[in-house]
Amino acid sequence: MERYFLVLYLLSIGTVGFGQDGHKRFSQVIPGTSLSFSMEAIPGGVFAMGSAAGEADEQPEHQVRIAPFWMSTYEVTWDLFEPFLYKDYEQSKQLDGKIPAEVDAITRPTKPYLDMTFGMGKQNQPALAMTHYNAIQFCKWLYVRTGVFYRLPTEAEWEYACRAGSSTAYYFGNDASLVDEYAWYVENSSEKTQEVGQKKPNAFGLYDMIGNVAEWTYDQYIPDYYKQFVGKTVDNPVAVPTELYPHSVRGGSFQSSARELRSAARAYSDPMWKQLDPQVPKSNWWFPEAPFVGLRIVRPLHPPTEAEILAYYNQPPIEDF
Repeated sequence: MERYFLVLYLLSIGTVGFGQDGHKRFSQVIPGTSLSFSMEAIPGGVFAMGSAAGEADEQPEHQVRIAPFWMSTYEVTWDLFEPFLYKDYEQSKQLDGKIPAEVDAITRPTKPYLDMTFGMGKQNQPALAMTHYNAIQFCKWLYVRTGVFYRLPTEAEWEYACRAGSSTAYYFGNDASLVDEYAWYVENSSEKTQEVGQKKPNAFGLYDMIGNVAEWTYDQYIPDYYKQFVGKTVDNPVAVPTELYPHSVRGGSFQSSARELRSAARAYSDPMWKQLDPQVPKSNWWFPEAPFVGLRIVRPLHPPTEAEILAYYNQPPIEDF
């Protein structure tokens, strides 16, 4: 097992163009398969999180220091998510047709009873409607596949990456009329997702940070979470999730208004997203009424210990009601 992870790690870092600080854009190849994805280097720094003029849950604006990390250039697409979802599909992506035993042992989502694309397409389209637990287990699959620790962004990391050095309402300024150039939202999406990467990126090279699909963060959603940070500069804050609902969701979607796409705007998961799920208890894996939520992944520059990594991935699901 240790040798397997060592081989995966050596293969994976071979695609990284390291500079003196070891932090450059890179392409992650999934060893033994035809799959890969790109990650943008996000420098560390301090920023003003929230909005003094925004909604109540965006206040107060406060200073946050973020450690450097990488974030996926695009929202995770079905092209990458489906090999985790279906063993047969993953096997078809294997160059030798064989899935390593360690990878095969990963628990996969239950087969959804609906078409989870909702007729919006798969190729280069964002994967969607997965639960928070499902999103974390996808990250675990990537870890076993690559030996590299991937996870969901914290809410603070997400906003920092979205702002990309800006302090305006949107990462491109304050003019909401420009949203069309950067996002698929209610006014231009034709009520469906679109292929990733068609709109303009932000200054960090991240596409579709707003619109298309909303994106999971790791945090528990707490409406007044920011109040504790008044007058402080807080390092890498995270509201560690302890309950099934609600979790913080960021970025808005193809259904969102322009105001909902502001960098500081917050949203959250809701049990209504499973209202029509006929299973008892309801699925740990899918939100059949949330065809607007997807994910984007991050990799910290300084990964945690293996014990901490496994603790992150191996938390048991909280049963729904």
